[in-house]
Amino acid sequence: MRHTTTITAEPDAPPAGTTTGSRHRWVVLGIGVAAQASFSAAFSGIPVTGPTMQSEYHLSTHALGLVLGCIALGIAVSEVGWGVATDKYGERKILLTGLISTGLLLALMAAAVVPTSAGVPSTVLLGVALLVVGILGGSVNGSSGRAVMAWFKDGQRGFAMSIRQTAIPAGGAIGTALLPWLASTAGFRAVYAVLAAFCLVSAAATWRWMRQPPEAETTPSATGPVVPVGASARAVLGDRQVLRLAIASGLLTVPQFAILTFAAVFLHDAKGAGIGVAAATILVVQVGGAAARVWSGRYTDKHGNRRAYVKFIGVATALAMVVAASLVHAPTVLVAAALAVGGLLANAWHGVAYTEIATMAGTERAGTALGLENTTVFAAAFLTPVLLPVLLTASSWGVVWAVAGLCTLAAVPLTPGAATKGTS
Repeated sequence: MRHTTTITAEPDAPPAGTTTGSRHRWVVLGIGVAAQASFSAAFSGIPVTGPTMQSEYHLSTHALGLVLGCIALGIAVSEVGWGVATDKYGERKILLTGLISTGLLLALMAAAVVPTSAGVPSTVLLGVALLVVGILGGSVNGSSGRAVMAWFKDGQRGFAMSIRQTAIPAGGAIGTALLPWLASTAGFRAVYAVLAAFCLVSAAATWRWMRQPPEAETTPSATGPVVPVGASARAVLGDRQVLRLAIASGLLTVPQFAILTFAAVFLHDAKGAGIGVAAATILVVQVGGAAARVWSGRYTDKHGNRRAYVKFIGVATALAMVVAASLVHAPTVLVAAALAVGGLLANAWHGVAYTEIATMAGTERAGTALGLENTTVFAAAFLTPVLLPVLLTASSWGVVWAVAGLCTLAAVPLTPGAATKGTS
C-alpha cells in the first residue's frame, strides 16, 4: 500500500524572483552539496593540518587527537536535536541558522584563537572552539539530507543523496589540498578565515534558493516506510531496524576517520614522508570516495540492494585495512596505496546508508533518522582519534590499522537484512 503524508514543517516562502518546478530540485541538491562541502572542508581538512597544528599549538599526540576529535564530538551530541528541529521547522531555517553561526564562529577563531608572537591559545580553548564548530555545523547534515528526500522521488533518491554525500569527500579534498598549505605558509588565521568564507557564501545561496517543494512527495517507497507514517521522533529513534543500521554506520566510519586523522602523522613519523605524500594519499581517498559515492547511489537505485551493498563494503574495507596493517614496514608507496584503498572504500557507502535510513523512517521523519545516523557516525569520528593513540601507545601502527578495519567487519551482521526491492 502506498503511503502519503504531509511534511510537518511549514513551507518556507521563496525569495522574490525565484522559480518553481521540478527542475529546481537540482538547484536544491546543488545548495545541499555546497553547504555540506563548506562544513566538510573544516571537519575533514583541519585534521590534515595535524603536524603543523601540533607544532604551532604545542600539542602532544594525545592532545592533538583529542582536539581534532572535538569537531566530531560536537556534531555527534547535536545531530538528533538538529534532525528533530529540521522536521519541525523546515530545512531552510535550520540550514541558514547553522551556516551563518558556524561562519561567524570561524571568523571569531581567526581573530582570537590562533598562535601569535604574544602567545599560544590553550588546548582547552582550542578544543572548546572546535567543539562548538561541530555543534553548530552539525545542522548542515540532516537539514540538507532532508531537502534531498523531499525533492527527489524513490528510484532517484539514492543517486541524489549520494551526490550530496560526495560533498563530504569533495569538501574534504578542498580542505586537504588547501588547509595544510595555508597553515604552513599563512598560519591558522588564514585557515579559519577561509573556512568562515565558505560557510557564509553557502548561507547566501541557501537564503536565495532553498525552499520546500511545491507539492511535497513524502512517500519513501512503493511499499511504505519501516517506521509507520506519522510516527513520532521517539518511535523513529526506538526502531530496532533503524538503530541497527545507525550503529553499523558508526562502525563503518572508523577507518575513514582513522586515516583522515592519523595517516599524515603515520606517514610523517613512521615512514619519514613529507606532508605532500600524506596530503596526496588523503586527496586520493577524498576524490576517489566522492566518485565511489555517486556510482554507489546509481548502482543501488538500479538494483534495489542498499543493505547488501553496505554489508559488502564492510567486508571489503576490512580486507583493505588488514592489508595496510601488514604493509606498515613495506616501502612508503605500498602502505600509502593500501591506506588510500581502505579510505576510499570507507568513503563509498555513506549515500547508500543515508538514503536507506531516511527511507526506513519516511520523509516526514527523515531529519530525525538522519540525525541518528549522523550521531553514530560522528560519535565514531570523535572516539577514533581519541582512542587510537591509546592503542598505538600499547601496540603499533599495524595493530591500529587492523583494528580500524575489523570494526567494519563487525558492522556486517549488524546491518539489517535485505528488504523488498524499492525499499532496500
